[in-house]
Amino acid sequence: MILNEYFALSNGVKIPKLGLGTWFIGDDKAAEAVCEAVKLGYRHFDTAEAYGNERGVGEGVRLASVPREELFVTTKLAAEMKDYDSAAKAIDESLAKAGLDYYDLMLIHAPQPWNDFRKGNYAEGNREAWRALEDAYKAGKLRAIGVANFEEADILSLTDAGLMKPMVNQILVHISNTPQELINYCQKENILVEGYSPVAHGEILKNEDIRAMADRYGVSVAQLCIRYDLQLGTVPLPKTANPEHMKENAAIDFEIAEEDMNVLRNFEHIKDYGEFTFFPVFSGK
Repeated sequence: MILNEYFALSNGVKIPKLGLGTWFIGDDKAAEAVCEAVKLGYRHFDTAEAYGNERGVGEGVRLASVPREELFVTTKLAAEMKDYDSAAKAIDESLAKAGLDYYDLMLIHAPQPWNDFRKGNYAEGNREAWRALEDAYKAGKLRAIGVANFEEADILSLTDAGLMKPMVNQILVHISNTPQELINYCQKENILVEGYSPVAHGEILKNEDIRAMADRYGVSVAQLCIRYDLQLGTVPLPKTANPEHMKENAAIDFEIAEEDMNVLRNFEHIKDYGEFTFFPVFSGK
């Protein structure tokens, strides 16, 4: 069962192969969602300062029916934090907000602030924020550190400066959006790729060709999408507060044939994400 399977990060820390995303789950609903997911066997939860639900996710972790050390909790440093002092302060605030002694993983949410996504050069700011993450990691506040939405050049701006290599890069990965070159680079560098929005924020559910393939495997479109990300060697992070959907998303004990994987890898790029296109990560930048 996928909920019992793990990847190993470059520092040896084990990370469950399937996580629960919590974007758009309100702070007042997050604790219940985490507790329900734990009952179903989930052990990996993904939040962020920008989601506004770190407190609720932390409460769910503390109330969960299993010990804290059995759970893997990720949060993200706000994309706007591009200096050491504010980043260091934000790390401590995220821990306090969640009521946790440590996070299993913390990421820089994006290489640029959201209002300047994929535009300005924030290399030095990223290095400063990264140094804050490194220090928190060395202090035991974080078991692993990584980045999100970073391209190869953004990662090199850290490592070329002699800083630690990120252990994770969380990026948008789904059928009709497969950044294969970036995935290949990260995997070659032993940087685990996590794929957020594996169901394209719901837009892929409308595609009849994908539905026909899912029908052929006797699975739902969501299950096909999550399995696709997994077979790319990435960690899928489907988001839902619905226990039935959580259960379905984890029922992916099947394999997509290689010829179908090739079709999906080369699937026509999604044109838009409907009402969610205005989010920078869905803007095509």
